[in-house]
Amino acid sequence: MRYPEKLKIGDTIGICAPSAGITEPEKVEKLNQAIQSLEKMGYKVIETESVRKDEKGRSTTASKRAEEFMELWKNEEVKLILYAGGGDFLMEMLDELDFKELKKLPPKWTQGFSDITTISFLLNTICDIPSMYCDAIKDYAMTPLYRNLSDSLKLISGEDIIQESFEKHIDGEEYNTDYTYNLTLDTKWRNITGQKEIFMQGRAIGGCLDCVDTLIGTKFDTVKEYIEKYKQDGILWFLECYETNTPQLERTLWKMKNAGYFEHCKGIIFGRPYILREDYEIDEDEAILDVIRKIKHPNYNRSRYRAYTTTTCHHARSNFKNYIKKRKRNRRNI
Repeated sequence: MRYPEKLKIGDTIGICAPSAGITEPEKVEKLNQAIQSLEKMGYKVIETESVRKDEKGRSTTASKRAEEFMELWKNEEVKLILYAGGGDFLMEMLDELDFKELKKLPPKWTQGFSDITTISFLLNTICDIPSMYCDAIKDYAMTPLYRNLSDSLKLISGEDIIQESFEKHIDGEEYNTDYTYNLTLDTKWRNITGQKEIFMQGRAIGGCLDCVDTLIGTKFDTVKEYIEKYKQDGILWFLECYETNTPQLERTLWKMKNAGYFEHCKGIIFGRPYILREDYEIDEDEAILDVIRKIKHPNYNRSRYRAYTTTTCHHARSNFKNYIKKRKRNRRNI
């Protein structure tokens, strides 16, 4: 895997909008505050032309979004690309990108989640470049930073950390007036296959399940080759989704299984979906187990588990280790 240069104080952070842009007044204000916060930390911040534009869920045309992305990638001063946010239409940009060229250029750190999976997943699997699965630029407006944001900067700067879950998660209003997370409900981790103790070690890939589903079977799908290349490390999947229903969840996991995505799999982490509709009286656990229990892997029974958690940063790094110590089923994971 090609690791980017470490981020240092004084380096430049670039912002682009490969999916939706930022135009709502309150979000623009939050963006401005986030930029000021990063500058106070000692970083320089630049943004591309279309970050503050949006029409029908797109910051600009697909070709322009690709151009602005590459503008930051080719800028030798930019060491980290922070995305404006998620959306729905990032996939349109993929046809305008030259992944062969990206593989030849020096690697660069990128950070975002949700629809950003559509590009970050391909940077991992096609270009062998790690990325940070964490909140986008606007959340850097909060003071103090929640640890997922500060941990992300530490990892990008070359520090080793032990990543911890959120103590609580959001229910309803997402942010407080000072831009901090409105964390109100207890976060709980649950293992749905019954093990009392779990140890997993492997290379982490994944992201938003909706976006992974979009890429399956397309010309951009090189997951089988990626898994084969790193089969000695083993694969850890982390998956979450914004909105789905249980039949759709089961169909997507079925597609992944039959596309070979779960070969050499050492474990799967499922994040708590924001919106989940249970159809046919099928709950989420049942939808997952209907597919997962059919995966044949000698170590799978001891390593697969499901977690209720909010999305935090995930580092797709060689020999990524995820240690889960003994936990009682009803214990809060803090």
